[in-house]
Amino acid sequence: MSEHFGTLSDGTPVHRWTLERAGVRVRVLSYGGIVQSVEVPDRAGRPADVVLGFADLDGYLAHPEPYLGALVGRYANRIAHARFALDGVTYPLAPNNAPNSLHGGERGFDKRVWDVEPVEHGLRLRRVSPDGEEGFPGRLEVTATYTLDASGALSIAYEAVTDAPTPVNLTNHSYFNLAGAGHAGGHELRLAASRYTPVDADLIPTGVAEVAGTRFDFRTARETGSGYDHNFVLDKGVTETPVEVAELHDPASGRVLTVATTEPGIQVYTADHLGKPFAPGDGIALETQHFPDSPNRPEFPATVLRPGQVYRSETVYGFSAR
Repeated sequence: MSEHFGTLSDGTPVHRWTLERAGVRVRVLSYGGIVQSVEVPDRAGRPADVVLGFADLDGYLAHPEPYLGALVGRYANRIAHARFALDGVTYPLAPNNAPNSLHGGERGFDKRVWDVEPVEHGLRLRRVSPDGEEGFPGRLEVTATYTLDASGALSIAYEAVTDAPTPVNLTNHSYFNLAGAGHAGGHELRLAASRYTPVDADLIPTGVAEVAGTRFDFRTARETGSGYDHNFVLDKGVTETPVEVAELHDPASGRVLTVATTEPGIQVYTADHLGKPFAPGDGIALETQHFPDSPNRPEFPATVLRPGQVYRSETVYGFSAR
């Protein structure tokens, strides 16, 4: 089911689609592929929206930087010094997170209107990113399929093909608050990650380190607190099918979020710098993706897509209560 959600300044209409199954209701926008809301019940069966979002299009246009619920690309996370070299050519990017490039540049996938068509229990979003868009080489054809399974789990599956070598790293940037409102720092997080990537002052990885004995050890569930905007190296590595790697639990409501993914990393951001109308710590982003700055780090899992290859990535968000 779709409805008109607003109109951009150039006259482009934006629509909102609603998916509902097994007691879970998800709303998705054609603008930015944004997951606007996810309504799930608590242990007493009372529903609440567990992702941060705005009630209207103007909210997203006025406050783009949190990337609330957005489909992020062509490269999620940071690329150091807003440039990378590929096959002997250096490509400059927009330093929209100076001195780095962040989440695809000044007008990444989160600020584009996608073509949307319904599929069984879901939606298929498509767009073509032209050669040179935001400095990235190659014409990239992208598909993102959002579906609800019989249990109400939300799957987001990405595919992309290119006509020239280009880095690709796609993710969803939802901020979760399983209580439905208030500070999310009391949520308990468990990660299947024995290592993480420490960062410098500009949040660029300096290498890989063990989590043992540090505040980055979430191998046993504990409160998230605050002060995290870091990539965790998932023990499973890259997989062909999604493997569960994270669990987020709100003890007060009983709601539980599980995250399964094909990706090798997960960026945990405790939203310490959210702007109005939200307060710091109102949500927690769990961004499944490849590592930050991989185009400049040959020792990290590769993110370059070449002609003839197909980029595939899938993440599944499961919801329950206990």
